[in-house]
Amino acid sequence: MKTLAVIASIILVLHGLIHLMGTTAYMQLAVIQQLPYKTTVLGGRWDLGASGTAVYGALWAVAAIGFVVAAGALLAGWSWWQPVLVGVTLFSLVLTSLDWGVAYTGVFLNIIILAILWLGPHVATWFAR
Repeated sequence: MKTLAVIASIILVLHGLIHLMGTTAYMQLAVIQQLPYKTTVLGGRWDLGASGTAVYGALWAVAAIGFVVAAGALLAGWSWWQPVLVGVTLFSLVLTSLDWGVAYTGVFLNIIILAILWLGPHVATWFAR
């Protein structure tokens, strides 16, 4: 197994686990000081209400699962890791952009992941070898 694939998988899993902070905060499972509960996104411009915020929190868990699945597929050498990673990264980009104020680091990480994948098969094959 290639070292670069292991490092990339660890980063993807960590990114996925950080998404669980959104799930925890927005579903009110616990209090996270750095990510306070609120029912609004887009800098307070869109109020989702309590139910909408719970759904928003659940969507963060979907992204977490997607990153872990993509990382596992990458480590296993399965060819479908790339389309899964593109999809979950775009999904994560939407989620993090909606809450830019606290999730801007996730926005940048998602853009970096997409840029690496966009650079083409040459970069992607570094991880698959």
